[in-house]
Amino acid sequence: MTTHPHASPAANAAPLADGPKDRLPVLMLGAVGVVFGDIGTSPLYALKESFIGPHPLAVDRLHIFGVLSLIFWSLMLIVTVKYVLVAMRAHNRGEGGSFALLALVSRHLGASRWSGTLVVLGVLAASMFYGDAMLTPAISVLSAVEGLTVVEAGLQPLVLPIAVVILVALFLIQSGGTARVGALFGPIVLVYFATLATLGVANIAAHSEILGVINPYWAFEFFRYDTQLAFLAMGSVFLAVTGAETLYADMGHFGRKAVGLSWLTLAYPCLMLNYMGQGALLLGTPAAVENPFYLMAPEWARLPLVFIATAATIIASQAVISGAFSVTHQAIQLGFLPRLRTLHTSEKAAGQIYIPAINWGLLAMVLVLVLGFGESTRLASAYGISVVGTMLITTLMLGFLVFKVWRWNRWLASGTIGLFLLVDGTYFASNITKIPDGGWFPLAVAAVLFTVLTSWSTGRRLMRAALEEASVPLPVFIKSVAGSAHRVRNTAVFMSASPDDVPPALLHNLKHNQVLHERVLILTVQVEDVPYADPGARLEVHDAGHGFYRVVLHYGFMEDVDVPRELASLDCIGGPFDMMTASFFLGRQKLLASPDKPGMALWRERLFAWMSRSSESAMEFFKIPTNRVVELGSQMQI
Repeated sequence: MTTHPHASPAANAAPLADGPKDRLPVLMLGAVGVVFGDIGTSPLYALKESFIGPHPLAVDRLHIFGVLSLIFWSLMLIVTVKYVLVAMRAHNRGEGGSFALLALVSRHLGASRWSGTLVVLGVLAASMFYGDAMLTPAISVLSAVEGLTVVEAGLQPLVLPIAVVILVALFLIQSGGTARVGALFGPIVLVYFATLATLGVANIAAHSEILGVINPYWAFEFFRYDTQLAFLAMGSVFLAVTGAETLYADMGHFGRKAVGLSWLTLAYPCLMLNYMGQGALLLGTPAAVENPFYLMAPEWARLPLVFIATAATIIASQAVISGAFSVTHQAIQLGFLPRLRTLHTSEKAAGQIYIPAINWGLLAMVLVLVLGFGESTRLASAYGISVVGTMLITTLMLGFLVFKVWRWNRWLASGTIGLFLLVDGTYFASNITKIPDGGWFPLAVAAVLFTVLTSWSTGRRLMRAALEEASVPLPVFIKSVAGSAHRVRNTAVFMSASPDDVPPALLHNLKHNQVLHERVLILTVQVEDVPYADPGARLEVHDAGHGFYRVVLHYGFMEDVDVPRELASLDCIGGPFDMMTASFFLGRQKLLASPDKPGMALWRERLFAWMSRSSESAMEFFKIPTNRVVELGSQMQI
């Protein structure tokens, strides 16, 4: 299985689709809590960074109106048109996100000259997502806590320690699951959005002319007045759109209708009212540009606003951490990462997963970012480039979809994808200018992870090719040993990448123990390019004769593999399957990097060998009881 990526907080939960109408309000509330946390916290820093970021702007009428007009139309074109109206139609059996989109396009195109390009795009999108997963908690929590300095300037020394404590606590609770806390997400973010709108309306009342920013004339006028500065400002304006990809990625958990309606009726209006309110404040008080979000509120309300904003940023961070677990889970299933220890934190929701290695790795990098950059303004320079990169990749994959799969009218497809490429490409070009100021960080993270993902995928392919070279076809093997090998009671299960070849563990067992079990199952776990496999077609059994059976388990890339659970229903192998009398034989290859064999660079072969040694055992990954497993080792050069 070689298809690929961004994902969602509740990775494996069955898709909810749009659901009955009476459930729509519940789904919308859930969507508000999970989907809009990231984009909802952008008002804390987006407008401020546009004026006092790496390329400062004069706080005057033209620039205020120009920046706000860019924000309004960016949200309209990128979020409403691209994601809500187009991308969310491109679902893979209810699921959205880069992984699902890649699998959807790959399934329809099959093996074509574009397959390699699609996989590279998908892996690149996944790599960039991890940079976003590190930066979102750092910038959002830090920008919220910085509100304390607006309340009392003397609290400045406490900002970093408080932000660090909040972030450490957030990562510490991951192992216990977030189901209980998650029930509060929707109401808290709802209160937060209501606060955004209220503050916005209160400030708009003093300068109602700010409503004119919806006229695109101001964006064009900004570019006409100072094209270079307007182009550079787009790097900061883009911060208002970060989190848009989450709408598409989390579609499967709440349904397209719930996510789309929540955006159009709640999130978008509340965000724009707040941005306009900040603009109205700057028209009357240009000095408020140092922190317009908090200075919008009356003095007595600023401390409560810090608490509300901090709660919202914690929720936004939780969503992206859960998303990192989800992307990792999918990457493992699709063969782009080695097996990692994965724990389930909820008996009811399959999507509530926890991956310790990812959790602690993210925490370490988030703390490096917070302590290294020190303040949200400096972090903002690093933020955005990985997000816009992911958006650009999504547009390219949508291009494959509308031209090759949906086969839209050529003019309509060209116009739609051309518009998206123009917008995303312009923002990407503008964000590139932030590389010296911190934008290098997410690009470096993406480069390292792209190397890791592709090295593992290529290494697996080389290893499988080496195994296939030395493999024996199952029918030939059965014919040669069926009448001569000594048979013993009970059932032996041999895991195999291919149901048609003899697993190395079976050959080793016969060579050293010189026996065959009464029933031999050649078990292959096959991950399909769909989120969820049909439960009715999960188990595929073929009688190969002489007590040999080929068994194939089909899973979707968002599902967990549980071999004992599936085999328990097996009753067509000459009798029922009994776990207590079955033995599972697993092969464990010790990989040796070799400069003599073509394939990968020697250092990548060593990386692959190290990852293979560090991966979780197949026994734990497939949930096979330890007392039923026999491991047989061998060496292999790659």
